[in-house]
Amino acid sequence: MSWLESLTLTSPSGFWNPLLWLAFLVIFAVIGYIIYSRGNRSYKPNTEQVKPFISGNAVEDVEQIRVRAGDIYWGFMEALKGYYAVLMRMHTGDVRDYILWYLGIGAIILFILLGGV
Repeated sequence: MSWLESLTLTSPSGFWNPLLWLAFLVIFAVIGYIIYSRGNRSYKPNTEQVKPFISGNAVEDVEQIRVRAGDIYWGFMEALKGYYAVLMRMHTGDVRDYILWYLGIGAIILFILLGGV
């Protein structure tokens, strides 16, 4: 058995070799660098190029156009408003409460599993 074979983990569904993955990582890094190096060289950070463009109108306040994480999930949160209202009432921020919930739910699951035997 060669040293390369000793690093290979084989299973019925395939194999895994860290050196092979490292080789792929290097190949993709080189490809990424080639793509990056062929980029537009006229880009200059900290100039007018980096300002947001909204149909030629100047944006006075960047906060007006910023998309917050809450905005991304607005539809989801609105559709499940009743569910989240219950969860927010239960949310205390105290780790001891979460541990108590964890132990309580674990005890219920254990009771169900042992009760089924």
